[in-house]
Amino acid sequence: MSDAPPHVRTVSGLGEQAGDDAQLARPLPVLKLDASTYGRTQDCVQCGLCLPACPTYTETGLEADSPRGRIRLIKGLADGRIGPTEQVTRHLDLCLDCRACETACPSGVVYHELIEATRAALEPVTRRVSPFDALRRGFIFSVLPYADRLRLATLPVAVAQRLGLWERLIRPPVSRVIPGRLLSMMRMLPGRVPLRDAPLATHYPAKHPEGVKRATVGLFGGCIGSALFQEVNRQTVALLQHAGCDVVVPRGQGCCGAIHHHSGRVAEAKEFARANVAAFGGDEAMPPLDYIVNNVAGCGAMLKQYGHLLGGESSDGERVEGFVGRVRDISELLVELDLPAPAHAVSPGHRVVTYHDACHLAHAQRVMTAPRRLLSRVKGLEVIDLPESDTCCGAAGTYSLTQPGMAAALGGRKIGRIQETGARVCVTGNPGCAMQIQGHAVRLGVDLEVVHTVTLLHEAYFGRR
Repeated sequence: MSDAPPHVRTVSGLGEQAGDDAQLARPLPVLKLDASTYGRTQDCVQCGLCLPACPTYTETGLEADSPRGRIRLIKGLADGRIGPTEQVTRHLDLCLDCRACETACPSGVVYHELIEATRAALEPVTRRVSPFDALRRGFIFSVLPYADRLRLATLPVAVAQRLGLWERLIRPPVSRVIPGRLLSMMRMLPGRVPLRDAPLATHYPAKHPEGVKRATVGLFGGCIGSALFQEVNRQTVALLQHAGCDVVVPRGQGCCGAIHHHSGRVAEAKEFARANVAAFGGDEAMPPLDYIVNNVAGCGAMLKQYGHLLGGESSDGERVEGFVGRVRDISELLVELDLPAPAHAVSPGHRVVTYHDACHLAHAQRVMTAPRRLLSRVKGLEVIDLPESDTCCGAAGTYSLTQPGMAAALGGRKIGRIQETGARVCVTGNPGCAMQIQGHAVRLGVDLEVVHTVTLLHEAYFGRR
């Protein structure tokens, strides 16, 4: 009989597969998954239809870097047949959580819940403590989710851009002496980081051309969105007003929680979720909201996942369900409200574009038709189909910071596909994708402008400003 404590099992015969022979000499912790999550490992019939949809598998060709392979690893960890060695966790960490496999899966495996639960269970076991990793984690979890902190952190960038120094830093020859990971982060930043940007007002009245009031909408601004893409938020407000919406911007909102949740830090993700549900829940000073709208694909996917994230909190169940039911991507809502056709043609430089589907819009929220329908209404606009339009560009939230090698490979692949279209403008519905694609265009010396769907629509409705 084994002398191992009841919460661990001794593993034998699988050390080579786990990639760490030293693990054979000591007991390995068993991955603890609840029954419903473990059941998801058994939903997979191992058909392999997910393989060609998986960006990491298409890059490496390794079974362990596919959804099917990762599910087998997770089941092996949960069954105690393998341990969380560096090689095993590397395959799991390499997952983008882009959810393309869910679109391809004929069995309806809810893969993202499985990989997220696995990361949550492994996070205390596999947490690295190197100085660089501690610094990176500090930036990811203590700066990125807080708009005020992120504005302060990027203030030197804004100054350098105004002085004309930034372009010199991120391009040769100066860029050759900057460490690769830091240079990648620098290139991803918007070409004009806000120097100072006043917060949005708390209320904007409807301005429908015919004076029609269609709805009262709460705007979720996002953390990175509010810090670096506030102009897109303002453009979103203007489009909603034009569609006949009163727009409310609750002050108590914060990060959606995706950064923490996708990294296995569930408790912190829940704190953000509760705060947002409360902020948009309405009080005496806030009118009841018909919709909660956002313009960041990753945020929208996370907001729609609050029911699962907070599902065990029965006291707030009805409130959370009501919140989730009102969440819409901006493109979804504008189509739903039948926004009138735009009056202007876009500028000549924006008349031939291609459209990139953000993963968390296409695969997580299943919103693909709405943005294309809106773009089709713009006078004189030609939208060229993008090969592999719904294949991940490598942004995936903070993935480009944690997995820079794979992020660069996928970014380069996306740039190549865009070049095949001949378009010099790429439209997307996610700021994270915009930053990733623009950054790798700079890295590869490709002349490309990346704009948010909202920005192009704003130009078509109100003219270039």
